[in-house]
Amino acid sequence: MIVWVAAAVAAQLATADSIASQPQSSTDTDTIIVTGTRFSGLHAKDSADPVQIVSAGALRQAGSPDLNDALSSIVASFNTQAVGNDLANETLAARLRGLSPNHTLVLINGKRLHGTANLSILSSSFQGGAAPDLHFIPLSSIARIEVLLDGAAAQYGSDAVAGVINIILNSASSGGSAQVYAGQYFQGDGETVGASANAGLALGRSGFLNLTVEHRFHDYSNAGGRDQRVERAIASGEHPEWRDLNGYPRVNKVFGDARYTLDILAANAAYPLGGNLELYAFGTAGRKNAGGFANFRLPTRLPQLYPDGFTPIDRLKSTDYSMNLGVRGDLGGWTWDLSTSYGLNHNRVEVTNSANVDLFVDTGATPPDFYNGGFRASQWTSNLDVSRQFATALGFPVGVAGGFEYRRETYALRAGDEASRYKAGSQSFPGFSLTDASSHSRRNHAAYVDLNLMPQPDLTIDVAARYENYSDFGDTVVGKLSARKAFSPAFALRGTASTGFRAPTLAEGYYSATNVQPNSAFVQLSPNTPAAALIGIKPLSPEHSRNFSVGVVATPSRRTSLTIDAYQISLRDRVVGSGTLYGTYAGVVRSDSVNQAIIANGNVLEAVPFSGINVFSNGLDTRTRGVDIVFNFKTSIGRAGGIDWSLIGNYNKTKVTRIRATPPQIAASGQQLFDKVAISNLETASPRYKFILSGTYRAARWTLSAKENLFGNASRYADPGDGRFYLDQTGVKLTTDVFLEYEATKHVSVSIGANNLFDVRPNRVNGTGLRVAALAGDPAVEIYPKYSPYGINGGYYFVRAQFRL
Repeated sequence: MIVWVAAAVAAQLATADSIASQPQSSTDTDTIIVTGTRFSGLHAKDSADPVQIVSAGALRQAGSPDLNDALSSIVASFNTQAVGNDLANETLAARLRGLSPNHTLVLINGKRLHGTANLSILSSSFQGGAAPDLHFIPLSSIARIEVLLDGAAAQYGSDAVAGVINIILNSASSGGSAQVYAGQYFQGDGETVGASANAGLALGRSGFLNLTVEHRFHDYSNAGGRDQRVERAIASGEHPEWRDLNGYPRVNKVFGDARYTLDILAANAAYPLGGNLELYAFGTAGRKNAGGFANFRLPTRLPQLYPDGFTPIDRLKSTDYSMNLGVRGDLGGWTWDLSTSYGLNHNRVEVTNSANVDLFVDTGATPPDFYNGGFRASQWTSNLDVSRQFATALGFPVGVAGGFEYRRETYALRAGDEASRYKAGSQSFPGFSLTDASSHSRRNHAAYVDLNLMPQPDLTIDVAARYENYSDFGDTVVGKLSARKAFSPAFALRGTASTGFRAPTLAEGYYSATNVQPNSAFVQLSPNTPAAALIGIKPLSPEHSRNFSVGVVATPSRRTSLTIDAYQISLRDRVVGSGTLYGTYAGVVRSDSVNQAIIANGNVLEAVPFSGINVFSNGLDTRTRGVDIVFNFKTSIGRAGGIDWSLIGNYNKTKVTRIRATPPQIAASGQQLFDKVAISNLETASPRYKFILSGTYRAARWTLSAKENLFGNASRYADPGDGRFYLDQTGVKLTTDVFLEYEATKHVSVSIGANNLFDVRPNRVNGTGLRVAALAGDPAVEIYPKYSPYGINGGYYFVRAQFRL
């Protein structure tokens, strides 16, 4: 468990409400928000931007202790990663509106949160994700979450293209709670057990310190099929003895959850200094020890050491923390806030139960465990924010806000030990090479101004502009215009138009590594290197975006609210991952240029049928169109209690509008920089629509919640190895979640529930494509689409006991 406490902290502009006082519906338009505005007192329903409120109660009813999963069950446009490639399985990501995880800005108490150093690589719909790792934020520390579903780069800076997730920490100064929980998948694996505690303490007459700690363990799951290499060897009579392998027939456990142990802490504090001054601090910290199964290595791989074969385990030991310190007050009518924040994510990579086959052949010995290197990312941000309301001669008030920001970011890769990187390296994940190892940094300066105008009592206009200057990309100016017109207390129109700018993360620009599978080996090539230039790839440049939205807000009664917001997001020079660019295909040289780039990068690949590279580039433009719907309705059934209903939906479609020409070095081999796989990752690998219909019934000591989740079809092409592409589809699916809580006493409550009650799975992958992959030597155990928005493991049930002071 974590045994240290960081100095910690109160939220900028956050209210002092305790968790118990937060709304219990999944969204509440009467809540005062702090996201999307720099002026106090704005209700969600009065905002010119669509803001969805996620309460602490809604997070608790979601069942999962993981913040990514809980948010996905509440916010329709938010979808999580089911399973990750390589080390990404230990740091699963999520995204808004079908865009990259990097297009969503995450804040804690209004302050920017640092990203993970563990880049999601290889061809997947989450490729390139290096957003903050939300595993390190305990649910018990959260008072509410405000999700701004609109572009906000002019207000908050780079990354806020799809929206903003602002996590408001609990600021209670008294009371507390503790809980224990357990759960597992219906299939009998993926056990999860944990405990958390939250306590509020008074500091002086009006200050507070709120602390949360949590310990969690999650075990492996296995949703894969039979290893087709093993099945063919048994059926052919070549190795009938393999039927006795440990765990047969599911000897290959790569397709499932990683195992992890997680210890996390969150703290939030504020202390009045007198004279309208307040000192505040907040932060999170955690350690995660995770390990995911790699593909099973057959008994013929290294029979001298592993006569029954072996399964390497890729391990990631992560340390993550953020610390924020600030002071705020009033001076001469101006409200001001001066703060500084530092965040770090550090990862140590190890491979166990493995071997370096080349080392064994050359020397007669190999270690089973390896240190494969590490990577770290840090972010130091300082802000000065000021705001004031002015009475003007025009007869209406004007709000003025502005400020300055300085941010320094670093990214570093460390080489693995010599045995891990000798020739082809350790099985499953070769150590980072000496040429992979690097260290980079950059600085950013920004100045911004917001104007809030009310020329009429029923008309609000917001104007924002921001100047950014990056040490590696130069400067830019972005802006935003928002307006809201109320035609009556029950009906209003709102709309926004904005431009945005996203600087590629340092991880996107400089991460480099090698992935080795039983029949393939691929290099994630850094685009900012001479090796990438050999195949015509230029260093990354910034993305530019344009956002438009228009919506209606209706509150026909005190018990009913409806918002509908349509949007369009255009991205130019989008940073995306290429398709797989082969140097060798089915044992035949496909591209000398790709092979030369691999050599120039310092890699020595195994003699496998398929080898090549994946690389990021500013390769194309996209346009995303969609609609968000939030409908809330409350019914009363007298003494029997009441029911809170909500229907939350999202329709989303992304289209690639322009593709840059494939560099001639690649085109000469008959390959495209972006094949059908790469394009489908962007256009169709997210569900076309998602609707969440929920009802929560409360009476006396009982709370019963039921939720129906409708997922539209998602699809993606696969390239199994015969030169053709095969379409995989999840299908249209309906899942059911249930939650039941009983308050046994004033201080004790017990809850049980199930997510995906009827154990719904996505459609299986294309059978022909899976057979082709098997014939090419692939284990072919990934029998479900790994981009499924509701996972691959089926139903999950849980039980929880909570104790309150």
